[in-house]
Amino acid sequence: MNVTNKAYSDRIKLPISFDIDKLKAETLQLKLNHFIYYNVIPMRSPAHTVDPSLPIPPPADDYADGSWTEWMDTPALTASPYIKEVVDYFKQHTNVTLVRILRLAPGGVVKEHTDPTLGIEIEKSVVRLTIPILNGDGVEFLLNGTHVDMKPGECWYMRLTDPHKVINAGQQERINLTIDMIPNEWLVSMLDQGMN
Repeated sequence: MNVTNKAYSDRIKLPISFDIDKLKAETLQLKLNHFIYYNVIPMRSPAHTVDPSLPIPPPADDYADGSWTEWMDTPALTASPYIKEVVDYFKQHTNVTLVRILRLAPGGVVKEHTDPTLGIEIEKSVVRLTIPILNGDGVEFLLNGTHVDMKPGECWYMRLTDPHKVINAGQQERINLTIDMIPNEWLVSMLDQGMN
């Protein structure tokens, strides 16, 4: 069940930000490998993928729907104290599910698509917050056909049930931290503050 009947903008900068120097330093300490096109570093994942002794849950209709499994911090997150502090900030307020570092290579494009559960207005939704870490010239995140001007260290909600795509026309990779969570009154309050 959704927690609000309000209509929200398709993009909201939340009234919080994080230390970009610490985020960059810890991301680089993960000893990032060379990759082609797109790379995902799991920071919080389904528990059975972190600890293989745990039972595998039944298949999910939608992986983004956080209710299908238990979630656990990965070794990459426990080895990154500041990123863990960022994730723990949200965990003290709501149920955090999937957390990832997403990397897009120079010249990479994520084709336009929609994510059916990633919007606060829909039933049984999950909200994905995005914190850019490395977001240089030439990176465009297009939501409903218009650019979302996200700066490193900022925290953004975007209604990803709407069409969106990413273009990295720059010379360096684009790196974002994404944090999925179950919406609640605290998150609604943060979105309200961001809209004012």
